[in-house]
Amino acid sequence: MSFDKTAAQKIHTRQIQFATYKCSDDTFIVEGVLKDDRLADSFGPVGLRSPGTIHHMIIRMMVKGLDLHIEDIEVEMPTLPNEYCIETIKCLEPIKGMQIVSGFTSKVKNLVGGAKGCVHLVALLTAMAPAAFQGVFSGLDRKYKAPGIVGQKMENTCWVWRTDGPLMSSLTDGQNDID
Repeated sequence: MSFDKTAAQKIHTRQIQFATYKCSDDTFIVEGVLKDDRLADSFGPVGLRSPGTIHHMIIRMMVKGLDLHIEDIEVEMPTLPNEYCIETIKCLEPIKGMQIVSGFTSKVKNLVGGAKGCVHLVALLTAMAPAAFQGVFSGLDRKYKAPGIVGQKMENTCWVWRTDGPLMSSLTDGQNDID
């Protein structure tokens, strides 16, 4: 099957971006931005809607240490589809104190998913977890980059970092040149 877009009309785009900022040796701000744009007239629950930005949402988390502890979280909502969406601006407060570890996505969905929050904020937050992991570990001082620590955090995060794979084996064999 091949996808030929030449005769198709692009009607929607979603952009998600992440950035990590180093505040101190072990404290980071991780920022995620979600932006949905409607590119054509469309019908919604309240009638015809013109092209334009539907959602523009920003999440910032203060993340600390190797355990990726979320010390604080804030939400900004510059553009929303309706006035009631702003009522969810504090829905991510229960995330404070959590760690970004295995199971994070399901914990987030249980705490703030569905009618407890905003599906777009939950989607952005859960997409931020791997970006936070990558950003924080890229920014940690070299003293934290010991193979054992890297191995503990990376083990079984994906196929190439599986317990019995070559990258984990190289760490247990004492090779230090893998990032």
